[in-house]
Amino acid sequence: MVRELGGRRLIERTHTVPLDHGDSAGATLEVFTREVADLDGLDRPLLVYLQGGPGFESPRPSWPDGHPPWLSAALEHFRVLLLDQRGTGRSTPFGPRLAPSADPAGQADYLSHFRADSIVADCELIRGELGVERWSLLGQSFGGFCSLRYLSVAPEALREVLFSGGLPALETPVDDIFRGTLERMRDRSATYYRRYPDDRERVRALVERLDTEPLELPGGDLLDGAMLRSVGIMLGEAAGAETVHRLIELDPDSPAFGHDFEWINPYPRNPLYAVLHESCWADGFATRWSGERVFDEADWAPEEFTGEHIFRWMFAGMGGLRPFAQTAEILAEWDWPRLYDVGRLEANEVPSAAIVYGDDVYVERRFSEQTARRVAGTRVWLTNEYEHDGLYTHDGGRIFTRLLDLARGRI
Repeated sequence: MVRELGGRRLIERTHTVPLDHGDSAGATLEVFTREVADLDGLDRPLLVYLQGGPGFESPRPSWPDGHPPWLSAALEHFRVLLLDQRGTGRSTPFGPRLAPSADPAGQADYLSHFRADSIVADCELIRGELGVERWSLLGQSFGGFCSLRYLSVAPEALREVLFSGGLPALETPVDDIFRGTLERMRDRSATYYRRYPDDRERVRALVERLDTEPLELPGGDLLDGAMLRSVGIMLGEAAGAETVHRLIELDPDSPAFGHDFEWINPYPRNPLYAVLHESCWADGFATRWSGERVFDEADWAPEEFTGEHIFRWMFAGMGGLRPFAQTAEILAEWDWPRLYDVGRLEANEVPSAAIVYGDDVYVERRFSEQTARRVAGTRVWLTNEYEHDGLYTHDGGRIFTRLLDLARGRI
């Protein structure tokens, strides 16, 4: 479908792709893309936006504000292809009522085809359908993992690659990865309580109360102390501390408290996020509940928040995840294939630039810096001016433009 809106042209397409790219005669999925272009830029080259996650759809452009903030800057140079990764948005979705099999082993096999390797293979099929010789990439968070995979298997398809908070660790033990982000969350908890000192005792008392008397949420789940601490996942965003504080200052017996907690909690809306989170890091190894394992080794105070760590209790305590508890157990033991070709990355010739957020609680800075040094020609902008979602702040246009200038050697 082609339409014009707010001085831009939108082309919406649905592409049929194999579930398993190693079995082109097998089951198929649909992948949705939305191409956005300024009316005076219809002949500009294509930039593919790879969304964070896993398990989140691409942003929806809106007018007149031009959301997301980086999009207007990108459209000065490109047509932009917004991809709903398989399992999300208008692509073939996944959820409790949409699982292709009630059998956990069947679900695990199905979901084994939803990582970065399959997403990149989808992109290559779409590139062929559109007749594009080469295109550029912008990878936000998990989208950067996909971009690094793309550089590993099809660099000839790429003009340049821009990473925003999404350079994953290479050849690093999985427990080191999650231990690093856990320690970053300890620092972030301390930062939060320096900002809101009265919340420390409030959270401690609330955790103790909830561990004795869990609170029934509007959706029926029971909120205990561990689930409350998981709101720390918000602390890696620009407005995250304020979001958490608005929850903590409420009376927990008020209707607002329960509804606001459910609004913050990302997992029931996007179950792929929880089911595949650790797997998206697995570069040739099984993760075996690494986040839970390193947390159990830590001396964690009751009021210290947890972040982007997945625990078994989530699949027992959250109704939106409960149908996938056994599937998650199987995937935790999955012998995942390699995602990245280090030799090829070290010989990379595709211009690349990355913004590395110095205090990132989701993608540990030191591992991103190590990876950048191994991907030949990658130029790095290291800053603590922004959080992980810098691309989505009001400075998103500035971030995009600086990344492009870095990749093209203009600065």
